[in-house]
Amino acid sequence: MALKENTKRKKLPEFAIEYYVEGAHLSQRQKDAIEVRLKKLAYGHRDIAGASVAVECVSGANKRAEYKVRLVVYCKPSNIAAARTQDSVRGAISEALEAVARQIREQRERMRDRHRAARAV
Repeated sequence: MALKENTKRKKLPEFAIEYYVEGAHLSQRQKDAIEVRLKKLAYGHRDIAGASVAVECVSGANKRAEYKVRLVVYCKPSNIAAARTQDSVRGAISEALEAVARQIREQRERMRDRHRAARAV
């Protein structure tokens, strides 16, 4: 009985996520949050193959700290990228994830429309 219950649950997809951090700190909790968000985007789809996250401090010596996050999702048919700059790492990550999610949804919708149009002909 327990085996049946385990086979009904679907696991989140597995793919590699690369991190590059310069002049900032990215905690394990933040990495886990990024991973969960990206895996939720990939759940039920086979278009995402991996991701790359780059976090760097871009402020000068006399300015407040500003952090730039570049997020690239390796996706079919074309890769998706977003870059956001904020005064906090968390805010920049959140905005970059939202931008990538929006772009992935739009790309999937365009692909669905393309397939619908091809079937209608």
